[in-house]
Amino acid sequence: MKRIVAFQVREDHPIWIRFQDGETKVVDFEPLIGKGVSAPLLDKEYFKRVSIDAGGGLEWPNGMDVCPNYLRELIPDSVSAR
Repeated sequence: MKRIVAFQVREDHPIWIRFQDGETKVVDFEPLIGKGVSAPLLDKEYFKRVSIDAGGGLEWPNGMDVCPNYLRELIPDSVSAR
């Protein structure tokens, strides 16, 4: 598993991510949120409360989390990494 070691929330719902091996990508979370446990993430201020969890993925205070492998392998770059 490639852990996330750094991230930066961009305007609205993209997040720039750096993995432990140095790979970076920008993932737009907007298509992934909006229903169920992810509904609170539509609020831009709440979305910014993201952190890196013990497993190296991203998590929010309400328990919504995303595995780093999913972000790295299954989600293509939504926005060109910069």
